[in-house]
Amino acid sequence: MTPTPGGADHPLNKKAVVRGALVVALSRLGAVVEVVAQPAYIWMFGLATYGIYAALWAAVNIISNIADFAMTSAMQRVIPQASTEEKAHSALKTALVIGLLPSLVVAGAVSFFTTPVAALLNAAPRDQATLELSVRLFAWALPLWTFVELATSAVRARKAFGPEVRLRIFWEQIVRLLMAAAAWLAGWLTLGLVAAHLLSLLVTALLGVRLIGRYYNLSLLRRAPVDRAVMRDLLHTGLGLLPGNITTRFFSDLPPLILNLIVPGAAGANASGLYAIARKIASLPMIVRHSLHYVIQPLVAEQSVRDASHINHVYGFASRLSMSLLLPTALLIALLADEILLLFPAEARAAAPLVIILTLVRGINAIVGPANGILQMLHPRLWPTANAMAGIAGAGLVTWAATAMGIEAARAMAWGVAGGLIAMEWLPLLQLWLLNGLHPCEAPFRRGAATILGMGAFVVLLLQAVPPLPVAAEVALVLPLFFALVWLALRTALTDTERQSLGRIGTRLGLTSRACL
Repeated sequence: MTPTPGGADHPLNKKAVVRGALVVALSRLGAVVEVVAQPAYIWMFGLATYGIYAALWAAVNIISNIADFAMTSAMQRVIPQASTEEKAHSALKTALVIGLLPSLVVAGAVSFFTTPVAALLNAAPRDQATLELSVRLFAWALPLWTFVELATSAVRARKAFGPEVRLRIFWEQIVRLLMAAAAWLAGWLTLGLVAAHLLSLLVTALLGVRLIGRYYNLSLLRRAPVDRAVMRDLLHTGLGLLPGNITTRFFSDLPPLILNLIVPGAAGANASGLYAIARKIASLPMIVRHSLHYVIQPLVAEQSVRDASHINHVYGFASRLSMSLLLPTALLIALLADEILLLFPAEARAAAPLVIILTLVRGINAIVGPANGILQMLHPRLWPTANAMAGIAGAGLVTWAATAMGIEAARAMAWGVAGGLIAMEWLPLLQLWLLNGLHPCEAPFRRGAATILGMGAFVVLLLQAVPPLPVAAEVALVLPLFFALVWLALRTALTDTERQSLGRIGTRLGLTSRACL
């Protein structure tokens, strides 16, 4: 049975947020698989080859987020508000048309003008022979990836947060790794990674069609009109959200592409590879934050702006949960950056400073929780655009200052991204407070923050005080401290009722037992 729009059976409450976030977190574990696969790609193909692949994939992600006119985000607002099934299907069909056509046009243009496009990229000498063919083929990853994003977003708009698990983890990531291994055994270099990526996306897109069929009626979807009113609503919402979406993707994917373009020769490919390694590792703490963001967006979209107090309770809970999990995780990764990079070839270990910078800034931004996602749903036009511009300006200013100080390109870029992300994530916190009276700092926020910062400082000072340890001993020391920090953070940052909403996990960890405190 196809779910009905509106979702009366999915109220905006803390249990719904936890339940949805846990399921989405499973789907986001594809990021973990990708991080695990990263050393394998570099061992097989080398840092420079991985760097040119990372630059191509970054370009696809950036163009996709521009060409889809933010239909992935617009559907989160429009479909839950649809009054009938026909309008919901019309919104999906219209979003697919708007989002896919530009990607097809761009892919065709890049395939036709491959030579000048490939000339812009810097690659190692051994990758130059197949670079043009790689660009021509990889251009078609653009419409495939755009469709996958649209399909999974359409399912999330139904508040079905789990179906991405098999799609994102198995078909998109594990199949890609297996295909890359087969290509390496066949002796392919850059072309091997490109072909593996393209084929895995093709499989994922085909399964995306079936996924849509589980939550929408495909016959009704074919018959549904491309309604002008629905198109106007989607474009009105999407264009308002587009600058923010583009900026978020810029911070994620533009740096490796820029580094490849501005650093000449194989050094440009290496710089792209180092930054891509650091970004992937730093993305691990974001699994929880993205999960909360995805769950809260369609839930908030159904609420009236007048329901500020109702939204605020869930906003505060999500922020404190995000802070309790992400800040300790970011600290753990930063402390073990050198040890994590031992999994990579020696040439990749220069990424350690980038890992520390990018990871810590994501931990700091965890404090604001899903502020940006809530702002996009309540004020989808002016403020996300203004924040995007502020983020870009901040990133440019910090990068310029770091470069002027003589900091090498990749590290200067990391500092610039850190500055831009702080501006773009903390401004929504201020705007929600001023515009809607929303803020995440209701009790026991201060108690949780003090616990995390205090014990985090203790862990750092302890590790500075002890003499250098073997890798296994250092990991054995840090991990128990990390789990203790997370446990104390959840105990102090969440109320009794909120800890009970964690369900079996909270019970098994002793978080809901009063005797534990």
